[in-house]
Amino acid sequence: MRGAVIHAPGDVRFETLADPKISRPTDAVIRTVATCVCGSDLWPYRGAEPVDEPHPMGHEYVGIVEEVGSEVTDVKPGQFVVGSFATSDNTCANCRNGWQSSCLNREFMSTCQADYIRIPNAHGTLVATDEHPSGDLVPSLLAVSDVMGTGWYAALAAEVRPGSTAVVVGDGAVGLCGVIAAKELGAERIIAMSRHASRQKLALEFGATDIISERGDEGIARVKDLTGGIGADSVLECVGTPESMRQALHSARPGGNVGFVGVPHEVSVEGQELFFSQVGLRGGPAPVRRYLPDLIDRVLSGRINPGRVFDLTLPLDQVAEGYRAMDERRAVKALLKP
Repeated sequence: MRGAVIHAPGDVRFETLADPKISRPTDAVIRTVATCVCGSDLWPYRGAEPVDEPHPMGHEYVGIVEEVGSEVTDVKPGQFVVGSFATSDNTCANCRNGWQSSCLNREFMSTCQADYIRIPNAHGTLVATDEHPSGDLVPSLLAVSDVMGTGWYAALAAEVRPGSTAVVVGDGAVGLCGVIAAKELGAERIIAMSRHASRQKLALEFGATDIISERGDEGIARVKDLTGGIGADSVLECVGTPESMRQALHSARPGGNVGFVGVPHEVSVEGQELFFSQVGLRGGPAPVRRYLPDLIDRVLSGRINPGRVFDLTLPLDQVAEGYRAMDERRAVKALLKP
């Protein structure tokens, strides 16, 4: 098969790789219907994470089951499936508590920008649709495997409630999906922080009521201006930089909550600052598997359309261009079709 391999920052190649095989009875192999480039893939691409040796890339996927191990009974060959970037057995204590991304047998997917994928813990990771979806639904189902599920978790971690005010820090795919999530969870006011006209437009179409283009202290001041000088009930931090975390913490009101899902890079939170802010802080890798049945149903029923975050579609063999386009902010998110 062929798949994406990163060799060094800025150097992603489409290469011939070994076909995936069933190696454990809980594995499945799927044929990729669609995959994509994630904003978090840009960290190693930009040199913010080390690339010690060439390795495959990608953790978002939908596909058709080709083969299953002997212990996989929930899905079968021929079914269309959606999975999570973090695999889970869905039976351990953490999974039963709803934290599948901290499964005791968790593996993070990292080979999904390819023709075929081996899915560990397939019995607890994959969710099959009743029938093969139409092509126009595939982008939104692909979004559910990560960015929509992650945006949903950000909103839940920030405790978005009906009638509340939410701020979304970050206008990438996760942030835009966070706007969808805040809307679905009943936020009355949704303030999207974005500097880019095309992303601002999409945020408004997804349900944002206000746009703030300022950043740093000016952005925080604008949030306070819009919230009677107090701050927001809920803040979704969807970037992962020191600046975005500071902006999130200072945009929340005392007693408010920040859900942070941007993978942190050089982020630190000073104890005294957090102590006196009286702001709740929760984050981490989203337990997407917990939300898959609900989010898949919302997509199939037409209630949400997170696939609109894909503004560039390429053949899988042009994956390197997908990375370049996102790195240069020519695209919000690149969808790849084998």
